[in-house]
Amino acid sequence: MPSSLRSHTRRPDAIATSGQVSIARFHAEGAQVYECKADATGKLGWRFREPIASLLADGQTVGRHYVGPSWELNDGSLVVAKVAGTAPGATLADIPWLRLDVTYDHSDGRLERVATVQRINTKGGVAPPACATAGSFLSVPYSAEYVFLRRQ
Repeated sequence: MPSSLRSHTRRPDAIATSGQVSIARFHAEGAQVYECKADATGKLGWRFREPIASLLADGQTVGRHYVGPSWELNDGSLVVAKVAGTAPGATLADIPWLRLDVTYDHSDGRLERVATVQRINTKGGVAPPACATAGSFLSVPYSAEYVFLRRQ
């Protein structure tokens, strides 16, 4: 297995998979975008809106991650997924680790037949709890590793 696909990171049970093999792993650098909105009680707070990140391999941009959540590579392959499991990040400032099940696959490229995406090794991305102006936006820098898995 290429070293870029190997991982010594133990996955928490909440995001673990079985019967799947890692076919790609990319580093992501970007931001979690939040909007200031009122909750049911009228209290303003930052609510997650969307991710915006570049996917990198060997220092080169190979794709992007954006609302959906979606991952699109430069070869035209694209997957969209929904959250199926979550585990806390290493610190309170780190967004959670995730297991996402693919719901849409438009791929003839590297992401063809991907069934699951894992977000691991997160750093940053968490917004402060309170905000002052409804409708304002906040971009919080984050990094993560995205692992793409296929059924064996």
